[in-house]
Amino acid sequence: MSKQDSLLLDEETIQQVSKLFKIISDPTRIAILYLLENQELNVGTLAKGMNMEQSAVSHQLKVLKTARLVKAQRKGKSMVYSQMDNHVYSILQQGIIHINEEKED
Repeated sequence: MSKQDSLLLDEETIQQVSKLFKIISDPTRIAILYLLENQELNVGTLAKGMNMEQSAVSHQLKVLKTARLVKAQRKGKSMVYSQMDNHVYSILQQGIIHINEEKED
């Protein structure tokens, strides 16, 4: 196997990364993921902070949970959501840094 062959991604990996970027390309999902950095929030708090209906936020949380970008945990009578792991915020932070650098040019 040549060095170039070892640098190529397999088709499944390419498809999964593409799917990840499609999921996080939605502005509402980006806002939710950003709000969940290092904290757990319930749907009501997220909805209030984003000035959105709870049902709309719940729908987006379901998409993010299915994609394994957020996790849910029962705390008392409500469910609280948090980012699945630090990779999620890292991806967002890299995008934010990139955009802010473009603004400076």
